Amino acid sequence: MKIDGVSYRTIWLAADGIGVEIIDQTRLPHDFVVLTLRSLADAETAIRDMWVRGAPLIGAAAAYGMALATREDASDAGLAAAYARLHATRPTAINLKWALDEMIAALSPLPVAERVAAAYARAAEICDEDVAMNSALGDNGCRIIADLWEKKQAAGGERINLLTHCNAGWLATVDWGTALAPVYKAFNAGIPIHVWVDETRPRNQGASLTARELNWHGVPHTVIADNTGGHLMQHGLVDLVIVGTDRTTRNGDVCNKIGTYLKALAAKDNNVPFYVGLPSPTIDWTVADGVKEIPIEQRSAREQTHIFGKTEAGTVTEVQVTPDGSPAINYGFDVTPARLITGLITERGVCPASPEGLKTLFPERG
Repeated sequence: MKIDGVSYRTIWLAADGIGVEIIDQTRLPHDFVVLTLRSLADAETAIRDMWVRGAPLIGAAAAYGMALATREDASDAGLAAAYARLHATRPTAINLKWALDEMIAALSPLPVAERVAAAYARAAEICDEDVAMNSALGDNGCRIIADLWEKKQAAGGERINLLTHCNAGWLATVDWGTALAPVYKAFNAGIPIHVWVDETRPRNQGASLTARELNWHGVPHTVIADNTGGHLMQHGLVDLVIVGTDRTTRNGDVCNKIGTYLKALAAKDNNVPFYVGLPSPTIDWTVADGVKEIPIEQRSAREQTHIFGKTEAGTVTEVQVTPDGSPAINYGFDVTPARLITGLITERGVCPASPEGLKTLFPERG
């Protein structure tokens, strides 16, 4: 992604070759701040407190967290302790465990003295692999959008209207994004596309992050209240939905930001195609039933009762939106059953959300 003409990823090695730099997503959309992680504790905090978020980026941050941990203790015991601390930060996103497993597999066979250099190298590879996968995913999703545009244009339509929920763009990955990668590819190819952006309460990742990204890239978009999508679908104002996912089961169930399930129900009722963009590390091949088996993170109720915003004076501040004494609960995710999903968009192609569909793209998992 380019910001003011400068190309950025969401995570990169600092100039000293030791620290890891990230974009502090809690400061967006109003402030662009880069932070440097210098320890395992820093990486742990960055993931848990959502300085970085989005399943693929969480995985990349965890990989670099392991690299930072090797500088403190590269022994087998040190690796195990770092794994446990990082794994506990965000229980729903499977990319976190995937990246940690990749790091352990790369480091465990090596002598302790070789582990620091190898850890940084493998973390960098994981980041590069994420970019390549999401770029390919974007190409595959762009073909869906292009086909829809060809049909709509023939019928006299003026643009493709796509709805997305939460943020599954560049800021949720190392680059390109998952749900938004097809949008960027389509926009870059000259397809007239407009994005309905769910605000995505309670953390407002849509209003603060997706809208910020689309604004930077110049993609036409409109921020809507979370409950508006069904109305737009009823009136023919949504051509397709693409969302991301934090964990997808081998049967094709999709766990994503809370509210995704409701969008899928509305899409099904209105015959609107509902796609999910995911790189393959987001598939949890050990889980079949998403509703029963995927742990759903519960976050602080304060995210529900308070909200950040910019005042007319330009000051960013937090305010309480609920009455004193009213309790709140904050489930971070819900599960959309495979039966509601039109297709899964991956780096290897598009398939039905089913065991058979996934096996066509990933036969080695059969």
